[in-house]
Amino acid sequence: MSRIGKLPITLPAGVAVTIGKDNVITLKGPKGELNQQVSSDMKIEVNDGVLTIERPNDEKESRSLHGLYRSLLNNMVIGVSEGFRKQLELVGVGYRVTNSGQVLELSLGYSHSILMELPKEVKVETKMERNKNPLILLESCDKQLLGQVCAKIRSFRKPEPYKGKGVRFVGEQIRRKSGKTASK
Repeated sequence: MSRIGKLPITLPAGVAVTIGKDNVITLKGPKGELNQQVSSDMKIEVNDGVLTIERPNDEKESRSLHGLYRSLLNNMVIGVSEGFRKQLELVGVGYRVTNSGQVLELSLGYSHSILMELPKEVKVETKMERNKNPLILLESCDKQLLGQVCAKIRSFRKPEPYKGKGVRFVGEQIRRKSGKTASK
């Protein structure tokens, strides 16, 4: 039995679940609305504010999908009730970031600035304080979309191991290397 798949999902107050045809699950909450297509073999029930997922048999594919769909639905419940937040910091001399609406403008040491339009589901805020690294604050109810946007921003200038310059998550540890040593 899947240890993750058999765990029930408790629904917080204010979260509504609808199960449509073809096993399309729709969750509505204070932070937004999310949809997820679930395999037609899986049996989904909502009883007394608890969402449970059951699989039809013990085949390998059913076992693997059982835990996957439980994790996806749990992330959706957390997203529509609380939301997800990520913070990225720009480490490097002259690295800057500004936003105007959903357009993010990054200056990362290239000869040109990088413009990136963010999806409307992601809320963005930038902070530039004196003597501190610039910050990008991202917030969304969709965990997958938020991770994808963070990965795209980070791909513009990944943290390098010698000086640690680049775009990184706040609190992320970068494995540092020592440079060349001068010999006599």
